Amino acid sequence: MHASNFKTSDYYEKLKEKKILGSQCKACGAVHFPGRAICSSCFSEAMDEVEFSGAGTLAAYSVIYVPPSAMVEAGYGRENPNCAGIVKLVEGPMVSAEIIGVDVSQPQAIKIGTPLQAKFIERGEKVFLAFEA
Repeated sequence: MHASNFKTSDYYEKLKEKKILGSQCKACGAVHFPGRAICSSCFSEAMDEVEFSGAGTLAAYSVIYVPPSAMVEAGYGRENPNCAGIVKLVEGPMVSAEIIGVDVSQPQAIKIGTPLQAKFIERGEKVFLAFEA
């Protein structure tokens, strides 16, 4: 698939295959997540689809005690908080995702710069991108 034909639904379909898709500009080399048809750096339409490795580092995080509905349905809440964060992928883009494998009972012990790897979480018919320490 050529990135100029990229649709959000393609991203979610590839998540089911445990793949993380984005795009890279042929003109300036900028890498985007999620993929897009037009480069936000130079506005070129010459884009290629890229698959990310899933490796990255924790750039920011928050431990959440009052989650949105979808996370409540997944079992999170006051008694079982979850961690959401921003992950800087080794390829450059930043991704917002659930962070697993960290001690949410000790938020101060979670460290910026922690190496993370993509993890694909299945909830019902959907697959969500998370990152594991």
